[in-house]
Amino acid sequence: MKGYTGQILEVDLTNKTSRTIKIKDEIYEKLLSGAGLGAWWCYNHIPAGADPMGPDNVVCITSGILTCTGSTITGRWMVITKSPSTGGIGEANCGGTFAPGIKHCGFDMIAIKGASDTPVYLYIDNKGCEIKDASDIWGMDAAETEIELINRYSAPGKKRPVVADIGPAGEKCGWMAGVCNDNGRIAARQGVGGVWGSKKLKAIVCNGTKPVSGVNTEEIKQLSKMCATRLNMAFMPPEIPTGLLNITKVLPELQLSPDGLLTAVLMGTWGTCGASQFTGQTGEGPIRNWGGTQKEHFSVRQLNKTDAHQILKHQTNRYYCYSCSYGCGGELDISKIKHNDQGYTIVHKPEYESQWDFTAFLLNEDNDAMLFINEYLNRQGVDAISCGGCVGMAIECVEHGILTKEDVGGLDLTWGNAEAIIEFVKMICEQRGIGELFSHGTRYAAQVIGKGSEKFGVQGGGMEPPMHDSRLDPQQATLYGIDPTPSRHTSGGSLYYGCMHIWKKVSWAPAAAIVGDKSGESIASEEEALKVLACAYYKRLVDGAGGCYFGMITGVGNYPVFEWLNAATGWGLTPDEYMYIGKRIFTLRQMFNIKHGKMPWDNRPHDRMVGDTPHKVGKTAGKTVPVDAMMKKTWECAGYDPDTGVPLDSTLEELGLPALMNMAEEVSYVG
Repeated sequence: MKGYTGQILEVDLTNKTSRTIKIKDEIYEKLLSGAGLGAWWCYNHIPAGADPMGPDNVVCITSGILTCTGSTITGRWMVITKSPSTGGIGEANCGGTFAPGIKHCGFDMIAIKGASDTPVYLYIDNKGCEIKDASDIWGMDAAETEIELINRYSAPGKKRPVVADIGPAGEKCGWMAGVCNDNGRIAARQGVGGVWGSKKLKAIVCNGTKPVSGVNTEEIKQLSKMCATRLNMAFMPPEIPTGLLNITKVLPELQLSPDGLLTAVLMGTWGTCGASQFTGQTGEGPIRNWGGTQKEHFSVRQLNKTDAHQILKHQTNRYYCYSCSYGCGGELDISKIKHNDQGYTIVHKPEYESQWDFTAFLLNEDNDAMLFINEYLNRQGVDAISCGGCVGMAIECVEHGILTKEDVGGLDLTWGNAEAIIEFVKMICEQRGIGELFSHGTRYAAQVIGKGSEKFGVQGGGMEPPMHDSRLDPQQATLYGIDPTPSRHTSGGSLYYGCMHIWKKVSWAPAAAIVGDKSGESIASEEEALKVLACAYYKRLVDGAGGCYFGMITGVGNYPVFEWLNAATGWGLTPDEYMYIGKRIFTLRQMFNIKHGKMPWDNRPHDRMVGDTPHKVGKTAGKTVPVDAMMKKTWECAGYDPDTGVPLDSTLEELGLPALMNMAEEVSYVG
């Protein structure tokens, strides 16, 4: 095998039928699997103007081309569809255990169209797919659903099935709902779980045992051993990396960029929540709904009450996704924390985004409240980033008299009021009162509320931004705007580019200065544009491979994606040729948006995200990103019209996209 199965499963929920479809090698050679295969199928099968919550929308669940080949940290899966929150292509990425489940059933992707009139779930094994009644599990939270279905299909001595499902928020078709796996991992962004809910699809159970492999298994094994050895060497006891964390705090002042392997030290020890010390000290963590600064509003003392050390006090075990040698996750015992009216016990450690969103971002120093909210959102199946953004917007609207106390359910919804924040989160997830409005995100809420509320609804293209302040990273600000899935920090940025060292293997990627003046990053130049595009294309390549973002940022010398792909497929391509595949995937996603009337400028970051009104104090003081000029320059270097962001016909022809965008039916139906 070449890493891929060459088959997808298409399910029609309207007619309650399914069929296996053979996919030509040419598609994988041009687009890989994962993000590329899903974008191709969605482009060709979702009609222009389709309602994201209607039966014409299609939702694809994809594995990566490297998953199950023996490569390490390559077990990610993606949900790809038309997003209700942005109106363009929607992508949500997740780890956990589900990706190998898809491939062991004999498929690279599950494509679902139509809509059921009653709740259903899919059961897939070596024999095929069954569409089953889900009325008895409809209403369960995501963790309860998964446990029930695993127990239902487990057998002594047999491999345990894997499950992806939605929680109650997805059932209610919330635009911030995601798809969950492994009791708390979540493909969270862009409302993909709401699309499942609109189709009355509660869950997918994968229970197959079909083998998968790559062409050169021994080479894959050796590359994986090298990768695992380097990353494991980077793990240290928490008391030692504390000193390293203190070093990272001053890197920007010293004009230094960290090496990618340093990220392994931080992630392997604390997980992503270890980033809180760095973002707090450097100013990269947005404060007070992007409107304030730590110097003004959240002291070092308050930050220390909510940092990674406080979270590790509850940790009982490290957590590893499928095929991971990294272990950035963790399991916490939160049975004795305050606010735990649900009686939660062992839960997943919060990611940095959730941690920062519900502490410093909302000026909340009650760490227990954050831990409770994190687990509650995981079980409801809701994107923590977008939910936190909605809470921040609501607080500012109350503060400025746009919303009244009665409008927000009588809550004293103010900065740092943990009890009120918890209750408002529940209102959003349960769609009670004004929570129903905010369950559609900040852009929609601002459109309905009016009265200048759009100033406080921080978003780009309909998507609330993550907890990384783009005023300090012009490359990231540009990526927030040019990526067809907007406000997405995992596409890259200056810090990540410096860690990945892409230029060491890709001929056209400019070298980044590890030491020295970084003022050039704020100039709309060809060099900066090429760095942005290198990040964008490389991330699409990794998404097509099933790779992990946290492996990716350790650097191309530590995380050998190019070499793994050649060993798995036998293609023998150069890194430049693989990056060309990344560009093809990136551009196909842009064409999906254009087909559906979502033009590129719609994704421009909110004024607060780029400092159109600069802060007067703190690390972001005086910082304004010339994002319009940088977006234009980047589009020009990509071969797009610099004024519109639309790919030129010559670029589409060069990438071979016109043929790919019209070959959906050139497939074989085999069952």
